[in-house]
Amino acid sequence: MFDLTLSFDNGPDPSVTPGVLDELARRQIRTTFFVIGEKLALPGGRALAERAKAEGHAIGNHTWTHSIPLGRRSEPDVAEVEIGRTQALIGDLAHPDRYFRPFGGGGVLGPHLMNEPVLRFLQAGGYTCVLWNSIPRDFADPEGWVETALAQCESQPWTLMVLHDLPNGAMAHLPRFLDAVAARGGRIRQDFPPDCVPIRRGAVTGDVEPLVTR
Repeated sequence: MFDLTLSFDNGPDPSVTPGVLDELARRQIRTTFFVIGEKLALPGGRALAERAKAEGHAIGNHTWTHSIPLGRRSEPDVAEVEIGRTQALIGDLAHPDRYFRPFGGGGVLGPHLMNEPVLRFLQAGGYTCVLWNSIPRDFADPEGWVETALAQCESQPWTLMVLHDLPNGAMAHLPRFLDAVAARGGRIRQDFPPDCVPIRRGAVTGDVEPLVTR
């Protein structure tokens, strides 16, 4: 038995996200989609996010460009450009907690995730920073990620997993993964493990020092 919170990063993608939403709807599973601003701005992007919200999923912010981890950037306006601009585009689709997930550059946690101005921006804006404790690397292993994901689920009581609605073929295996989770007695939920949320509505609730370049 284990608990699993699913999340999807790097979309929306018109060739993949609809199928993911269809599969989740068939199983009555609700998740969070952390969207990239540039993709949300493309034709059809907002319609996919609107559909996701209408079907009970939360919409979170995953930066505008998803290019360089924010802790490695020094532009004075990087927080507004990468986070604020995306949040403005998300608009009324945003969860009341204003979910934000930093770009980890392959799913690694560390001080590259944010710098001090970004931390201050999140606090001042009342954002909730959502991290993860499971990266099955579906983006790099589209055929073999399911086994990795199941092993990660069974290694801890509550998994917050990052999957990606990207056009690399990985989400073709989502039904097989969800079948296996059900067969193992996994309980899928939408909330987040507290230790994966170091900032909640602007208040620091965990240890952010390992996540910030000073």
